Amino acid sequence: MTAKNALKVVLIISIAGLLFSGYLSYMEIFRGGCTNTIVKCSVGDEPVVDLGTLPACVYGLIMYMIIFVVTLIGLKGKKAIAEKTETKPEEPVQTEQ
Repeated sequence: MTAKNALKVVLIISIAGLLFSGYLSYMEIFRGGCTNTIVKCSVGDEPVVDLGTLPACVYGLIMYMIIFVVTLIGLKGKKAIAEKTETKPEEPVQTEQ
């Protein structure tokens, strides 16, 4: 697997993580808990994991956002490097006979 393909796979995984953690974060913060969601992130009124003042799913959202941005920067950097190192075809040299 090339580095570019690996970055594309990481980008897809980070998008899936953003969607999943974003859904859980939205339900936990704006809907009052994840009791009526597809995946439960709280037991009763208490979250399963609460780090500081935010539920764990918010930290997951932040981490997946960082991975997404870093991967995009890596893909753009690979593209820029490829464009700079791309060789132009040489023009045929005419010789006198």
